Amino acid sequence: MRYAEMSKEKLKERLEEQRIKYGEFKAENLRLDMSRGKPCREQLDLSAPMLDVLSGASDMKTENGFDTRNYALLDGIPEIKRLYADVLNVKEGQIIAGGSSSLNMMYDTVQRGMQFGFGGFTPWNKLEKVKFVCPAPGYDRHFAVTETFGIEMVAAEMTEDGPDMDAVEKICGDDGSVKGIWCVPRFSNPTGAVYSDETVGRLAAMKTAAEDFRIFWDNAYSVHALRDGARELADILPECEKAGNPDRVFIFASTSKVTFAGGGVAFFASSGRNIKEAKAIMSMQTIGPDKVNQLRHARFLKDKENLTAHMKKHAAIIKPKFDAVLEILERELSGLGIAEWTNPDGGYFISVNAFDFTAKRVVELAGDAGVILTPAGATYPYGRDPRDRNIRFAPTLPPLSELVTASEIFVLCVKIAAAERLLEAAESGD
Repeated sequence: MRYAEMSKEKLKERLEEQRIKYGEFKAENLRLDMSRGKPCREQLDLSAPMLDVLSGASDMKTENGFDTRNYALLDGIPEIKRLYADVLNVKEGQIIAGGSSSLNMMYDTVQRGMQFGFGGFTPWNKLEKVKFVCPAPGYDRHFAVTETFGIEMVAAEMTEDGPDMDAVEKICGDDGSVKGIWCVPRFSNPTGAVYSDETVGRLAAMKTAAEDFRIFWDNAYSVHALRDGARELADILPECEKAGNPDRVFIFASTSKVTFAGGGVAFFASSGRNIKEAKAIMSMQTIGPDKVNQLRHARFLKDKENLTAHMKKHAAIIKPKFDAVLEILERELSGLGIAEWTNPDGGYFISVNAFDFTAKRVVELAGDAGVILTPAGATYPYGRDPRDRNIRFAPTLPPLSELVTASEIFVLCVKIAAAERLLEAAESGD
Protein backbone atom coordinates (compact mmCIF):
# COMPACT_ATOMS: atom_id res chain seq x y z
CA MET A 1 0.00 0.00 0.00
CA ARG A 2 1.20 3.50 -0.79
CA TYR A 3 2.15 5.40 2.33
CA ALA A 4 -0.08 8.33 1.42
CA GLU A 5 -3.09 5.98 1.42
CA MET A 6 -2.43 4.53 4.87
CA SER A 7 -4.47 5.57 7.88
CA LYS A 8 -2.74 7.38 10.74
CA GLU A 9 -3.01 4.24 12.83
CA LYS A 10 -1.41 2.09 10.14
CA LEU A 11 1.37 4.61 9.63
CA LYS A 12 2.08 4.73 13.37
CA GLU A 13 2.17 0.94 13.52
CA ARG A 14 4.51 0.76 10.54
CA LEU A 15 6.75 3.49 11.98
CA GLU A 16 7.03 1.72 15.33
CA GLU A 17 8.15 -1.48 13.59
CA GLN A 18 10.70 0.43 11.55
CA ARG A 19 12.13 2.20 14.59
CA ILE A 20 12.67 -1.12 16.34
CA LYS A 21 14.60 -2.42 13.33
CA TYR A 22 16.51 0.86 13.13
CA GLY A 23 17.55 0.50 16.77
CA GLU A 24 18.96 -2.94 16.01
CA PHE A 25 21.10 -1.50 13.23
CA LYS A 26 22.32 1.33 15.50
CA ALA A 27 23.37 -1.19 18.12
CA GLU A 28 25.81 -2.72 15.62
CA ASN A 29 27.97 0.47 15.71
CA LEU A 30 28.63 0.33 11.97
CA ARG A 31 30.83 2.72 10.00
CA LEU A 32 29.98 2.55 6.29
CA ASP A 33 31.07 5.46 4.09
CA MET A 34 28.89 5.93 0.99
CA SER A 35 29.61 9.63 0.57
CA ARG A 36 31.92 9.74 -2.47
CA GLY A 37 32.30 7.88 -5.73
CA LYS A 38 35.58 6.10 -5.08
CA PRO A 39 36.92 3.00 -6.84
CA CYS A 40 37.32 -0.06 -4.66
CA ARG A 41 40.59 -1.93 -4.00
CA GLU A 42 39.83 -4.55 -6.67
CA GLN A 43 39.45 -1.82 -9.27
CA LEU A 44 42.71 -0.17 -8.26
CA ASP A 45 44.45 -3.54 -8.41
CA LEU A 46 43.58 -3.80 -12.10
CA SER A 47 46.16 -1.11 -12.82
CA ALA A 48 48.90 -2.41 -10.52
CA PRO A 49 50.86 -3.80 -13.53
CA MET A 50 51.21 -0.21 -14.77
CA LEU A 51 53.86 0.31 -12.10
CA ASP A 52 56.11 -2.19 -13.86
CA VAL A 53 55.82 -1.07 -17.48
CA LEU A 54 58.93 1.11 -17.29
CA SER A 55 62.03 -1.02 -16.80
CA GLY A 56 64.56 1.64 -15.84
CA ALA A 57 66.51 4.69 -16.92
CA SER A 58 66.95 3.41 -20.46
CA ASP A 59 63.19 2.98 -20.86
CA MET A 60 62.04 6.53 -20.08
CA LYS A 61 61.91 7.93 -23.61
CA THR A 62 58.87 8.69 -25.69
CA GLU A 63 58.35 7.30 -29.17
CA ASN A 64 60.16 10.33 -30.63
CA GLY A 65 63.12 9.97 -28.26
CA PHE A 66 62.28 12.60 -25.64
CA ASP A 67 63.48 11.82 -22.11
CA THR A 68 60.35 12.08 -19.94
CA ARG A 69 62.44 12.79 -16.84
CA ASN A 70 63.32 16.24 -18.14
CA TYR A 71 61.56 19.58 -18.57
CA ALA A 72 59.43 20.59 -21.60
CA LEU A 73 56.40 19.22 -23.45
CA LEU A 74 54.00 21.60 -21.75
CA ASP A 75 51.00 19.93 -23.41
CA GLY A 76 52.07 16.33 -22.71
CA ILE A 77 53.78 13.48 -24.51
CA PRO A 78 52.50 12.51 -27.96
CA GLU A 79 51.54 8.90 -27.03
CA ILE A 80 49.06 9.85 -24.32
CA LYS A 81 47.67 12.78 -26.32
CA ARG A 82 47.02 10.50 -29.28
CA LEU A 83 45.30 7.92 -27.08
CA TYR A 84 42.88 10.34 -25.48
CA ALA A 85 42.35 12.33 -28.65
CA ASP A 86 41.01 9.03 -29.99
CA VAL A 87 38.89 8.45 -26.86
CA LEU A 88 37.40 11.96 -27.01
CA ASN A 89 37.31 12.00 -30.83
CA VAL A 90 39.30 15.21 -31.21
CA LYS A 91 42.45 16.02 -33.17
CA GLU A 92 45.86 15.72 -31.51
CA GLY A 93 46.32 19.48 -31.86
CA GLN A 94 43.11 20.01 -29.91
CA ILE A 95 44.18 18.32 -26.65
CA ILE A 96 46.47 18.97 -23.70
CA ALA A 97 47.60 16.16 -21.40
CA GLY A 98 48.27 17.57 -17.95
CA GLY A 99 48.75 16.42 -14.39
CA SER A 100 46.58 14.06 -12.38
CA SER A 101 43.45 16.15 -11.78
CA SER A 102 40.81 17.23 -14.30
CA LEU A 103 39.13 19.19 -11.48
CA ASN A 104 42.36 21.18 -11.20
CA MET A 105 42.16 21.87 -14.93
CA MET A 106 38.54 23.01 -14.58
CA TYR A 107 39.44 25.30 -11.71
CA ASP A 108 42.34 26.78 -13.71
CA THR A 109 40.08 27.31 -16.72
CA VAL A 110 37.52 29.22 -14.67
CA GLN A 111 40.41 31.18 -13.16
CA ARG A 112 41.63 32.08 -16.67
CA GLY A 113 38.17 33.34 -17.56
CA MET A 114 38.08 35.44 -14.42
CA GLN A 115 41.55 36.90 -14.72
CA PHE A 116 42.24 37.05 -18.45
CA GLY A 117 38.96 36.44 -20.27
CA PHE A 118 38.53 34.22 -23.31
CA GLY A 119 39.03 35.10 -26.96
CA GLY A 120 39.98 38.71 -26.25
CA PHE A 121 36.79 39.49 -24.35
CA THR A 122 36.68 41.32 -21.02
CA PRO A 123 37.96 39.30 -18.06
CA TRP A 124 35.03 38.16 -15.97
CA ASN A 125 36.36 39.71 -12.77
CA LYS A 126 35.98 43.14 -14.35
CA LEU A 127 32.27 42.60 -14.96
CA GLU A 128 29.54 43.57 -12.54
CA LYS A 129 28.10 40.05 -12.47
CA VAL A 130 28.95 36.63 -13.89
CA LYS A 131 26.58 33.65 -13.89
CA PHE A 132 26.82 29.94 -14.72
CA VAL A 133 23.99 27.57 -15.54
CA CYS A 134 24.17 24.54 -13.24
CA PRO A 135 22.09 21.50 -14.23
CA ALA A 136 20.68 19.96 -11.06
CA PRO A 137 20.90 17.43 -9.60
CA GLY A 138 24.55 17.85 -10.51
CA TYR A 139 28.15 17.58 -9.35
CA ASP A 140 28.82 19.31 -6.04
CA ARG A 141 32.45 20.10 -6.82
CA HIS A 142 31.43 22.05 -9.92
CA PHE A 143 29.20 24.13 -7.70
CA ALA A 144 31.99 24.60 -5.16
CA VAL A 145 34.41 25.87 -7.82
CA THR A 146 31.80 28.27 -9.16
CA GLU A 147 30.93 29.62 -5.74
CA THR A 148 34.62 30.04 -4.86
CA PHE A 149 34.95 32.62 -7.62
CA GLY A 150 31.78 34.46 -6.65
CA ILE A 151 30.01 33.37 -9.82
CA GLU A 152 26.24 33.25 -9.40
CA MET A 153 24.69 29.85 -10.06
CA VAL A 154 21.40 29.44 -11.92
CA ALA A 155 19.85 25.98 -11.66
CA ALA A 156 18.35 24.16 -14.65
CA GLU A 157 16.48 20.91 -14.15
CA MET A 158 18.14 17.70 -15.32
CA THR A 159 16.16 15.23 -17.44
CA GLU A 160 17.11 11.77 -18.69
CA ASP A 161 18.40 13.47 -21.89
CA GLY A 162 20.42 16.18 -20.15
CA PRO A 163 19.45 19.63 -18.89
CA ASP A 164 16.05 21.08 -19.75
CA MET A 165 17.13 22.78 -22.96
CA ASP A 166 14.11 25.06 -23.23
CA ALA A 167 15.11 26.54 -19.88
CA VAL A 168 18.82 26.63 -20.73
CA GLU A 169 18.25 28.38 -24.05
CA LYS A 170 16.08 31.02 -22.40
CA ILE A 171 18.53 31.65 -19.55
CA CYS A 172 21.53 31.92 -21.88
CA GLY A 173 19.70 33.80 -24.61
CA ASP A 174 18.25 36.50 -22.37
CA ASP A 175 21.13 37.34 -20.04
CA GLY A 176 24.59 38.45 -21.18
CA SER A 177 26.04 37.86 -17.73
CA VAL A 178 25.58 34.09 -18.18
CA LYS A 179 29.05 33.04 -19.26
CA GLY A 180 29.04 29.27 -18.85
CA ILE A 181 27.29 26.01 -18.16
CA TRP A 182 28.57 22.92 -16.34
CA CYS A 183 27.89 19.58 -18.00
CA VAL A 184 28.67 15.94 -17.10
CA PRO A 185 27.36 14.63 -20.41
CA ARG A 186 27.75 10.84 -20.17
CA PHE A 187 26.54 8.99 -17.07
CA SER A 188 25.96 12.31 -15.39
CA ASN A 189 26.78 12.77 -11.72
CA PRO A 190 24.55 11.80 -9.95
CA THR A 191 21.64 10.74 -12.20
CA GLY A 192 23.53 8.66 -14.75
CA ALA A 193 21.83 10.51 -17.61
CA VAL A 194 23.45 10.56 -21.05
CA TYR A 195 22.90 13.71 -23.07
CA SER A 196 20.86 13.00 -26.19
CA ASP A 197 22.09 13.94 -29.66
CA GLU A 198 19.45 16.66 -29.71
CA THR A 199 20.69 18.12 -26.42
CA VAL A 200 24.31 18.13 -27.64
CA GLY A 201 23.28 19.83 -30.88
CA ARG A 202 21.20 22.46 -29.13
CA LEU A 203 23.99 23.29 -26.67
CA ALA A 204 26.41 23.71 -29.56
CA ALA A 205 24.12 25.87 -31.67
CA MET A 206 22.00 27.86 -29.18
CA LYS A 207 21.96 31.64 -29.34
CA THR A 208 23.62 33.20 -26.30
CA ALA A 209 23.55 36.80 -25.18
CA ALA A 210 27.22 36.50 -24.14
CA GLU A 211 29.59 36.19 -27.09
CA ASP A 212 32.20 34.58 -24.82
CA PHE A 213 29.83 31.93 -23.46
CA ARG A 214 31.57 28.61 -22.74
CA ILE A 215 30.43 25.04 -22.13
CA PHE A 216 32.45 23.27 -19.41
CA TRP A 217 32.10 19.69 -20.68
CA ASP A 218 33.28 17.41 -17.88
CA ASN A 219 33.32 14.06 -19.67
CA ALA A 220 34.51 12.26 -16.54
CA TYR A 221 32.68 9.00 -17.29
CA SER A 222 33.18 8.79 -21.04
CA VAL A 223 34.44 5.18 -20.87
CA HIS A 224 32.66 4.03 -17.69
CA ALA A 225 29.81 1.91 -19.05
CA LEU A 226 28.35 -0.78 -16.82
CA ARG A 227 26.46 -2.56 -19.57
CA ASP A 228 26.98 -3.31 -23.24
CA GLY A 229 24.79 -1.18 -25.47
CA ALA A 230 24.87 1.88 -23.21
CA ARG A 231 23.91 5.07 -25.02
CA GLU A 232 26.84 6.73 -26.77
CA LEU A 233 27.50 10.45 -26.54
CA ALA A 234 27.58 12.69 -29.60
CA ASP A 235 30.84 14.57 -30.11
CA ILE A 236 30.26 18.18 -29.17
CA LEU A 237 33.37 19.84 -30.62
CA PRO A 238 32.47 19.12 -34.27
CA GLU A 239 28.88 20.13 -33.46
CA CYS A 240 30.16 23.49 -32.22
CA GLU A 241 32.30 23.88 -35.34
CA LYS A 242 29.35 23.04 -37.58
CA ALA A 243 27.17 25.58 -35.75
CA GLY A 244 29.73 28.36 -36.17
CA ASN A 245 30.77 28.32 -32.51
CA PRO A 246 34.15 26.54 -32.70
CA ASP A 247 35.51 28.04 -29.46
CA ARG A 248 32.41 27.39 -27.33
CA VAL A 249 33.34 24.14 -25.57
CA PHE A 250 36.04 23.17 -23.07
CA ILE A 251 36.27 19.37 -22.72
CA PHE A 252 37.76 17.74 -19.61
CA ALA A 253 38.54 14.11 -18.86
CA SER A 254 40.96 12.01 -16.82
CA THR A 255 42.04 8.47 -16.05
CA SER A 256 41.46 8.86 -12.29
CA LYS A 257 38.76 6.16 -12.28
CA VAL A 258 40.48 4.24 -15.06
CA THR A 259 43.81 3.65 -13.32
CA PHE A 260 44.63 5.23 -9.94
CA ALA A 261 42.34 7.77 -8.25
CA GLY A 262 44.34 10.98 -7.90
CA GLY A 263 47.25 9.39 -9.77
CA GLY A 264 46.06 9.39 -13.35
CA VAL A 265 46.39 11.79 -16.26
CA ALA A 266 44.00 14.68 -16.89
CA PHE A 267 43.06 16.13 -20.27
CA PHE A 268 41.78 19.42 -21.67
CA ALA A 269 40.45 19.51 -25.24
CA SER A 270 39.04 22.39 -27.24
CA SER A 271 39.48 24.35 -30.46
CA GLY A 272 42.97 25.10 -31.72
CA ARG A 273 42.50 28.74 -30.73
CA ASN A 274 41.49 27.88 -27.18
CA ILE A 275 44.38 25.42 -26.84
CA LYS A 276 46.86 28.08 -27.96
CA GLU A 277 45.36 30.60 -25.54
CA ALA A 278 45.48 28.14 -22.64
CA LYS A 279 49.06 27.09 -23.33
CA ALA A 280 50.24 30.71 -23.37
CA ILE A 281 48.98 31.18 -19.81
CA MET A 282 50.00 27.69 -18.65
CA SER A 283 53.59 28.43 -19.70
CA MET A 284 53.72 30.93 -16.84
CA GLN A 285 52.40 28.33 -14.38
CA THR A 286 54.53 25.27 -15.09
CA ILE A 287 57.46 23.90 -17.04
CA GLY A 288 55.45 20.79 -17.81
CA PRO A 289 53.44 17.91 -16.33
CA ASP A 290 54.61 14.58 -14.90
CA LYS A 291 55.64 12.97 -18.18
CA VAL A 292 56.93 9.79 -16.54
CA ASN A 293 53.39 9.13 -15.31
CA GLN A 294 52.04 9.94 -18.76
CA LEU A 295 54.45 7.48 -20.37
CA ARG A 296 53.51 4.80 -17.84
CA HIS A 297 49.83 5.30 -18.72
CA ALA A 298 50.49 5.29 -22.46
CA ARG A 299 52.44 2.04 -22.25
CA PHE A 300 49.83 0.37 -20.02
CA LEU A 301 46.63 1.53 -21.73
CA LYS A 302 48.16 1.37 -25.23
CA ASP A 303 45.13 2.34 -27.35
CA LYS A 304 41.39 2.86 -27.25
CA GLU A 305 40.63 -0.81 -27.87
CA ASN A 306 42.79 -1.93 -24.96
CA LEU A 307 41.37 0.80 -22.72
CA THR A 308 37.84 -0.42 -23.52
CA ALA A 309 38.82 -3.96 -22.54
CA HIS A 310 40.30 -2.61 -19.31
CA MET A 311 37.06 -0.80 -18.49
CA LYS A 312 35.06 -3.98 -19.01
CA LYS A 313 37.07 -5.43 -16.13
CA HIS A 314 36.01 -2.45 -14.01
CA ALA A 315 32.39 -3.03 -14.96
CA ALA A 316 32.61 -6.71 -14.00
CA ILE A 317 33.65 -5.65 -10.49
CA ILE A 318 31.15 -2.87 -9.82
CA LYS A 319 28.05 -3.89 -11.79
CA PRO A 320 27.09 -6.54 -9.18
CA LYS A 321 27.19 -3.76 -6.59
CA PHE A 322 24.84 -1.56 -8.58
CA ASP A 323 22.57 -4.55 -9.16
CA ALA A 324 22.48 -5.33 -5.43
CA VAL A 325 21.49 -1.78 -4.50
CA LEU A 326 18.86 -1.61 -7.22
CA GLU A 327 17.38 -4.95 -6.13
CA ILE A 328 17.03 -3.70 -2.55
CA LEU A 329 15.50 -0.39 -3.66
CA GLU A 330 13.00 -2.23 -5.84
CA ARG A 331 12.14 -4.84 -3.23
CA GLU A 332 11.78 -2.44 -0.30
CA LEU A 333 10.49 0.79 -1.83
CA SER A 334 8.67 -0.04 -5.06
CA GLY A 335 4.97 0.79 -4.97
CA LEU A 336 5.11 2.73 -1.71
CA GLY A 337 5.05 6.17 -3.35
CA ILE A 338 7.87 7.47 -1.17
CA ALA A 339 10.92 7.22 -3.46
CA GLU A 340 12.11 6.95 -7.03
CA TRP A 341 15.59 6.21 -8.33
CA THR A 342 17.71 5.96 -11.43
CA ASN A 343 18.98 2.75 -13.05
CA PRO A 344 22.13 3.99 -14.76
CA ASP A 345 24.00 2.25 -17.57
CA GLY A 346 27.31 3.63 -16.33
CA GLY A 347 29.11 6.05 -14.06
CA TYR A 348 29.48 5.87 -10.31
CA PHE A 349 26.16 6.82 -8.74
CA ILE A 350 22.52 6.03 -8.21
CA SER A 351 20.34 9.10 -7.71
CA VAL A 352 17.48 8.63 -5.27
CA ASN A 353 14.59 11.05 -4.85
CA ALA A 354 13.12 10.39 -1.42
CA PHE A 355 9.70 11.64 -0.28
CA ASP A 356 9.51 15.42 -0.58
CA PHE A 357 11.13 17.35 2.28
CA THR A 358 12.73 14.27 3.86
CA ALA A 359 16.22 14.00 2.32
CA LYS A 360 17.96 15.81 5.19
CA ARG A 361 16.17 13.59 7.67
CA VAL A 362 17.14 10.45 5.72
CA VAL A 363 20.80 11.47 5.70
CA GLU A 364 20.64 12.29 9.42
CA LEU A 365 19.04 8.95 10.29
CA ALA A 366 21.50 7.04 8.13
CA GLY A 367 24.47 8.84 9.69
CA ASP A 368 23.26 8.05 13.21
CA ALA A 369 23.08 4.39 12.18
CA GLY A 370 26.62 4.44 10.78
CA VAL A 371 25.98 5.01 7.06
CA ILE A 372 27.67 8.19 5.82
CA LEU A 373 25.99 9.72 2.77
CA THR A 374 26.66 12.83 0.70
CA PRO A 375 24.92 15.72 2.49
CA ALA A 376 21.35 16.31 1.36
CA GLY A 377 21.22 19.28 -1.00
CA ALA A 378 24.82 18.83 -2.18
CA THR A 379 23.63 18.00 -5.70
CA TYR A 380 22.07 21.48 -6.04
CA PRO A 381 23.67 24.93 -6.25
CA TYR A 382 24.34 26.45 -2.83
CA GLY A 383 23.28 23.14 -1.27
CA ARG A 384 19.62 24.08 -1.66
CA ASP A 385 17.41 21.33 -3.02
CA PRO A 386 14.03 23.08 -3.41
CA ARG A 387 12.14 19.87 -2.59
CA ASP A 388 14.70 18.45 -0.14
CA ARG A 389 14.51 15.03 -1.74
CA ASN A 390 17.63 14.17 -3.79
CA ILE A 391 20.27 11.86 -2.32
CA ARG A 392 23.35 10.62 -4.15
CA PHE A 393 24.16 6.96 -3.44
CA ALA A 394 27.69 5.73 -4.27
CA PRO A 395 27.90 1.91 -4.50
CA THR A 396 31.46 1.39 -5.76
CA LEU A 397 33.78 1.52 -2.74
CA PRO A 398 32.46 -0.88 -0.06
CA PRO A 399 32.67 -4.67 -0.24
CA LEU A 400 29.39 -6.20 -1.38
CA SER A 401 28.42 -7.42 2.09
CA GLU A 402 28.85 -3.94 3.59
CA LEU A 403 27.03 -2.39 0.64
CA VAL A 404 24.02 -4.62 1.20
CA THR A 405 23.90 -3.65 4.87
CA ALA A 406 24.24 0.05 4.04
CA SER A 407 21.45 -0.24 1.46
CA GLU A 408 19.14 -1.99 3.94
CA ILE A 409 19.73 0.79 6.45
CA PHE A 410 19.22 3.43 3.78
CA VAL A 411 15.83 2.15 2.62
CA LEU A 412 14.73 1.82 6.23
CA CYS A 413 15.65 5.48 6.81
CA VAL A 414 13.69 6.49 3.70
CA LYS A 415 10.63 4.71 5.11
CA ILE A 416 10.99 6.22 8.58
CA ALA A 417 11.43 9.76 7.25
CA ALA A 418 8.42 9.43 4.94
CA ALA A 419 6.19 8.06 7.72
CA GLU A 420 7.28 10.84 10.06
CA ARG A 421 6.57 13.48 7.44
CA LEU A 422 3.12 12.11 6.62
CA LEU A 423 2.18 11.83 10.30
CA GLU A 424 3.31 15.40 10.93
CA ALA A 425 1.17 16.57 8.04
CA ALA A 426 -1.80 14.59 9.34
CA GLU A 427 -1.42 16.01 12.82
CA SER A 428 -1.21 19.57 11.50
CA GLY A 429 -4.11 19.06 9.11
CA ASP A 430 -2.02 19.85 5.99
